[in-house]
Amino acid sequence: MPIDKMEIRNTAEWLLEKEDPGVRYLALRDIYLDREAARKEQKKAHADGPIGAVLAKMKPEGYWSEPGPGYNPKYFSTVWSLIQLAELGGSVRADKRIGIACRYFLDHGLAEGGQVTATGAPSGTADCMQGNLCWALTALGCEDARLPVAYDWMARSVTGDGIAPRKDKDAAVRYYAGKCGPDFACGANNNLPCAWGAVKVMRAFSVLPEKNITPAIQKAVARGIRFLFSVDPATAGYPCGWTAKPSLSWFKFGFPVFYITDVLQILEVLTALGYGKDRRSNNLAGLVEGKRTKDGKWLLEYDYAGKTWADYGPKKKPNKWVTLRALRALGAHG
Repeated sequence: MPIDKMEIRNTAEWLLEKEDPGVRYLALRDIYLDREAARKEQKKAHADGPIGAVLAKMKPEGYWSEPGPGYNPKYFSTVWSLIQLAELGGSVRADKRIGIACRYFLDHGLAEGGQVTATGAPSGTADCMQGNLCWALTALGCEDARLPVAYDWMARSVTGDGIAPRKDKDAAVRYYAGKCGPDFACGANNNLPCAWGAVKVMRAFSVLPEKNITPAIQKAVARGIRFLFSVDPATAGYPCGWTAKPSLSWFKFGFPVFYITDVLQILEVLTALGYGKDRRSNNLAGLVEGKRTKDGKWLLEYDYAGKTWADYGPKKKPNKWVTLRALRALGAHG
């Protein structure tokens, strides 16, 4: 059943409640498209919302929990804190600490060849982490000459251009045990294409300004779209390296979204890349719409309660963050 206009209004007004400045800021920016009002709320969201809670735990040098590449401990370290800040709408222009954190991460979590790494070495890379961090840094407003290098590696890692097989250990640029081949192949998925990683990579490409879209990125996006539509996205029937069926996590909507991916994020990515009107996404949009409650809200079905710096609401209850995600994606779908 389609959502009627009154239901949309009631839900949108729920997102604007002043006691939740973080959601209110993003609802004004992304649902109401009121840039002036959003700018006024941005400062409050960074100070009093969950953005402020995350930033309060940052070390002055620019890292969280432990110095270095910042993958561990989950989900309190630098990698996850930056992703969280980007999900919350954080901006380097609104708080200088975010800029410090972006530079710290690039200093310690990016290999010289452009690989986002959990270990400091190029071999410590994976599609999900590469896509998540490239997206997060771009969404946060980071401008650094090293970021295009990371995007170029990511694009070529999808297409295979100029990258040797992982067995060729004498090659200057090659695949590794984790990021093991083109078209999103991943060692963690038994060397098969990983759709969780694919969604993260494509999400990162979706936020790039047009001027930064190189031929290599165009080619990678085309490969990614072909992969995402290789099955009906609503089924999440992508290659499963170790099981016979897709993970049930695909169908549990959550916030924040780290390396585990839900089908709502597929719709978010497809619409951001201009494929929201594509008929192949209709079943996916129908699935997302079908999960709304009778009063036009969406539940938090997958959470990280007690595992992150901020709290995003009780599980299996109507949730503003998930509702915001769903409304944005369905609005872009049309």
